[in-house]
Parts: sequence; structure tokens; C-alpha cells
Amino acid sequence: MEVGVERAVPRTRGANFAAFLATPVGRAARLGFIGSLLVTLGSFGVGDIPRANTWLQDASMAWVTYGHGKSLSGLLFWAGVALMVVAWVRLGRVVLAERIDTTDTGDASMSGVGELRWAAAAWAAPLMLAVPVYSRDVYAYLAQGALLRDGLNPYVDGPASQPGPLLDSMAQVWATTTAPYGPFFVAITRGVTEITGDHTIPGVLLMRLVMLPGWALAIWAVPRLAAHVGRDPRVAAWLVVFNPMLVIHLVAGPHVEMLMAGVLVAGVVLALRGHHVSGLLVLGVAVSIKVTAGIAIPFVLWIWLSHIRSRRDIRPVDIARVFAVIVATTVAVFGAFTLVIGHGFGWLNGLGYADRIINWLTLPTAIAHVITYLVAPFTAIPLGPVLSVSRTVGSVVLAVALVWTWWRFRRDERSAVVGVAVAMFAVLLLEPSTLPWYYSWALVFAGAAAITRRWLAVIVGACVFMLIVFQPDDSILLYEPTDLLLAAVLAGLAGWSLCREDPLRLRRVLGRVR
Repeated sequence: MEVGVERAVPRTRGANFAAFLATPVGRAARLGFIGSLLVTLGSFGVGDIPRANTWLQDASMAWVTYGHGKSLSGLLFWAGVALMVVAWVRLGRVVLAERIDTTDTGDASMSGVGELRWAAAAWAAPLMLAVPVYSRDVYAYLAQGALLRDGLNPYVDGPASQPGPLLDSMAQVWATTTAPYGPFFVAITRGVTEITGDHTIPGVLLMRLVMLPGWALAIWAVPRLAAHVGRDPRVAAWLVVFNPMLVIHLVAGPHVEMLMAGVLVAGVVLALRGHHVSGLLVLGVAVSIKVTAGIAIPFVLWIWLSHIRSRRDIRPVDIARVFAVIVATTVAVFGAFTLVIGHGFGWLNGLGYADRIINWLTLPTAIAHVITYLVAPFTAIPLGPVLSVSRTVGSVVLAVALVWTWWRFRRDERSAVVGVAVAMFAVLLLEPSTLPWYYSWALVFAGAAAITRRWLAVIVGACVFMLIVFQPDDSILLYEPTDLLLAAVLAGLAGWSLCREDPLRLRRVLGRVR
């Protein structure tokens, strides 16, 4: 027996967890988790609670929805949002300080991503129990699913066709509109309502649960996509699955993008890894959830051809064969779900109702506002006719931009993925209307691009801005100058903090006071 030689004692999982929490990443993760808990608690007073429902009264919690109780709920909610933003920025500074991008695809290491995945799941977990915030869309999903359950056609009949607690709880602007979602998602909502009936609370909880695999897929796929194209997977994960705007809107909202964005990026990752048909099958499911996912499918052509090019020269027959497989696979998946539902392409009718949303976050709407303001001293022009023209022009420009983007980003697989992000961003800028959770379409692919720290700071500022101007009770502050200025200042401070720790030098000031 050797004297003086000590055997290393393996650390327990608890010790490893404690060690992780002591790291800068762990401290930021813990702060964000606390923020998520506070957001969940505050949502009971400031969120979109079901209407004509006495569950809060039955639980002796009605006091949180009015008076001082609501003020306390608001403080908890916004304190939670602030903690999540601070944690996000701190985490961003850590991962950017260790950022490693490569010039070649497939070279970026996945080291350190595992602990980030668990932290991202921890941020989302409390929000699974939150009252819906920022939107009443989840009640609309349930109402449309109930129509299909009861033998009606949600692509022809609006929820107003079937009065009840689901109709009462949804935003009434959509009461007479038809479903704009694909057949797979409508089938999911029908399944949920077959289990929960017209009960709003179980319906909301189950909708979150069935969409949760999409968020899990995003946590899995986003860093893998970035690593495959030579970008730092930790930065990509930070940008998406720790983004408070996305986490709160998609999980606590909840929104269909919680499911669609994860399925979408997972399909592209499969294609990047050479599983082209499997990736196309998954992308077909994504389109069957929400048709916007279809924008990514044409870029699979460039990914597949780049893989062929790495082995040999491309022949015309290769292009024809790949194109045929792409079309046939995605059409087959979408067609299968359409046949199962049995209502054809009625979802196209629902897409036209998006023009009911009016905010200046898209260029066509912003231009219409500017025109009406400029001519106001001379003549009164209603916004509606100007908006109709600007949105029509915007749609034409968008069609051209999408074709140009598809052709421009054809060089290799990395270029193709960046092209998907650019195309999605073009949609967000030029479509008739946009909302904060729509930005998940572009952000899940943004990790493939070489985004500088300054541009990441701009993204941080934009996300924080939208987290403030859209309120948890479904109100919007985009046309309130004072609130808008305050939101812009706070958003700017958040973006600045990513580039410079403690930009206001508060620590120095506090040190002098002491």
C-alpha cells in the first residue's frame, strides 16, 4: 500500500450542481429562474384570466386582480421581467467573452451547452403554470378546436358560432374569424378540447403541455444548428432559449410558435446533418402547424445540393431529383394531415384576417402612419385606404425580396441557413402586421450568422422594447409617447449593458455613498 497517496473522491450530483450555481453562468441561471417564478406569481393579477370564471374567487385569490392586490401583482410581474432581462444580459456577457466561431462548418464545439439546456428548461418550467399573458390567443386555439370537435368547420365558422366560456375568454376581435392554422395544429386543439371540454383552465394547461415538445426541440436544435455551421452554440442558445421576450411570450403566452419554431429548426438541423428526407418530413409537419414555416423549405434545396457538391460535381438531373423530392415530401405530409381533418385548404381564408392588427412594427403600416401624419395639416386622409395601398405594395416587395433572398444565399449550407433567417426577417418587416412572438421565426436561425456584439446589443434592446410596449393584459403602448420613451430608454440600457458592464456606473456611485 502506497503511503501519502490520496484517492480522488467523485463529487455527487448535488456537489456538481452547487459548483455550477457558483459559476457566472450558474448565477445568471439562478437569477433568471427567480425572475420566472415572479412572473408566474404576478401573472395571476395582471394576466389574461378566463372571463366568466370564478376560480380565483373559489380559491380566495380574487384580491390579486384589483386594488392593492393588482398593484402587488404588477410589481411582482415586472420585477420578474427585470430579473430575467438582467440575467439574460449577464449570461450574454459570459458566453460572448468565451465566444468561438470557426470559418468551416461542423467545427464548433458543443462543450458547455448541456448545462445551458438544463438552465433554459428551468427558466421555462414555472411559466407552464402562469395565467396567459400578453395575449388571449390560447383561448382562441381552444375555441377553434372545440368547433372541430363538435362537427363544425373552423376554416369556415368562427368561434362566435358556438357561445360558451372559450368564446367569452378569447379576444373578441377574432370571434367571427376563421382559423389561420394548419391542419395538424387544428387537430391538436381538437384533441385537447376532447379531453378538457370547454373548461378554460385545464385547456390552457394541456395546450402548454402538448406544445412543450416544440420548446424542447428548440433547446435541442438551436445550438446544434449553430455548431454545425461553425458558430458558437452557446451564443445561439443564449439568443433564443434564454431570451425573455421569447420565453415569456411563447411559454407563458402561450403561442403556437412554442411548437412550430422548435419543429421548424429541428427539421432544418436534420437536413443539415444529411437526413434530407427526414428533415423534409419534419418541415412538412411544421408547415402543417403554421404555414409560415414553409419559407424555410426552398432553402433545403441549397443545403442538399451543397452536400452533393462536397462529393462530386452537380448535374442537372441532381437538381431536378432534389427539387422533386422536396416538393413531393412536403406536399405529402401536408396533404395527409389535410385529408385527416377533411376541410381542404380553408386555412387560407384565415390568413387574410391578420390585417386587423395595426401597429407600426412593420414597414407598410409605419409608412401609412407617416403619410397620414404628414398630410394632416392640409387634408384629412383616413388611415384605412392608405394602409390598404401600402400593405399591397409591401406584399409585392416581400414576394420579390423572398425570391432574391433565396437566390442570393445559395452558396453553401451555412449561407442557406442565414438565408432562412433573412427571409423570415423580411416577412416580419414587410407583412401586414407583426407581433413579438413572431420574431421567433427568424431568431431560431440567427445563430448561424456572424452577428457582432453591437448587433446583438441591438437585438437585446429590440426584444426588451417589445417586452415592455406590449403589456401582460393584452394592451399596447406603441401609441403612448411617454410610455414609448420610457420603454426605449430601458431597452437602450439593456442593449448597452451587453457591451459594457454597469454602463451607468452605479457601483461607483454606491461606493461613494457608502
